[in-house]
Amino acid sequence: MNHQVAIVMSEVFLRRLTPSLAPFVRRQQDYRVLSIHRSIEELEKLLTEMQPVGLITEWLPETTEALLNLGLKIPTVIVDTDFSYPGVVSVDVDDWAVGREAAQTFLRTGYRSFACLGNGLPYSDQRIEGFAAALEKGMEFSIHTETGFEDTRYSESFVRPSGELERWIASLPKPVGVFAVHDPLGRFLCGACQQAALKVPEEVSVIGANNDELVCGLTHPMLSSVAIPWGALGEVVGESMQRLTSGEILNTERALLIAPGGVVMRHSANHFAVDDPLLRRAMSFLSERVQDSISVGKMCDELRVARRTLERKFNEHYRCTPWEMICQLRVNRAKRLLAETNHPVSLIAELSGFNDPERMAVVFKRITGESPSYYRKVSGTERKK
Repeated sequence: MNHQVAIVMSEVFLRRLTPSLAPFVRRQQDYRVLSIHRSIEELEKLLTEMQPVGLITEWLPETTEALLNLGLKIPTVIVDTDFSYPGVVSVDVDDWAVGREAAQTFLRTGYRSFACLGNGLPYSDQRIEGFAAALEKGMEFSIHTETGFEDTRYSESFVRPSGELERWIASLPKPVGVFAVHDPLGRFLCGACQQAALKVPEEVSVIGANNDELVCGLTHPMLSSVAIPWGALGEVVGESMQRLTSGEILNTERALLIAPGGVVMRHSANHFAVDDPLLRRAMSFLSERVQDSISVGKMCDELRVARRTLERKFNEHYRCTPWEMICQLRVNRAKRLLAETNHPVSLIAELSGFNDPERMAVVFKRITGESPSYYRKVSGTERKK
């Protein structure tokens, strides 16, 4: 019996989903991969010959609609879109939440000037909307849309900054926190800042999205990024396809949205980009010890600073107390572990520095508005808009 499922997507997206799709092979769900960059005529010919029982495809402008219009009449799952198509399951990251994560990280590090670099695609607009919604009224905020990437592949980086982009970067009040809606744009922005002799992160702090290590690690300085739990997303895709091919009827009126996993901090945006040497030492101490049982008193002793002085400096720059910063860092770590691992909550509490699951639950809900168990649930299943 033919159990072949056609996967039509780019190599980048396939690399993200493969680890979580592989277990479904053992359930007699066999995959055949076709590049989404083939012409629609080639794809139609190959799919007609293959006669798959299902189709998993990445969303791309025009290409997705062309595939759906081939009339294959087989169970279909589309990845990375919240657009709804009749009879088709759509799975996507919660892009509004991605933007909120970036904004909240900048706010915690004390920035008061913000900007977003988008590319004009639907997810770009949603991420920018989420970013803007997380800011306080009256904060400096600017948006620039950069085109010219349509003919490039995700991992390629040869597009030169436009004059308009260069003028936009120069006009931003410094220091500024800039959210680039995906990692290639973040890499592009870092390069543009270097050409303009602007220091990253001291003058322009950059956070991308997707946390693609190939892109982030090959960027100078290394790119901070909002993590997407690709494993959870892939599991939802594989499970949805298995249920569809088994004859189950699923709700296709709304996309299944996966919560992001927090910001992975690298050199392009960090808490150390402050002039005050005491704050740099304090944040270095916290970043290294967040997993340990530390207190503000112990930190003051090791840094040899009066508690009142440290609290005043934190309030002036980060707009929070040292203890609130410790809680934020621990919650960020817990969010990534909840989204990306199957560790029990008790172990995550230990690895995040809370040690006590009940204490973690209290602090986690105070900061995120959700319990750890609910956050884990929506990181791997459905979060409705």
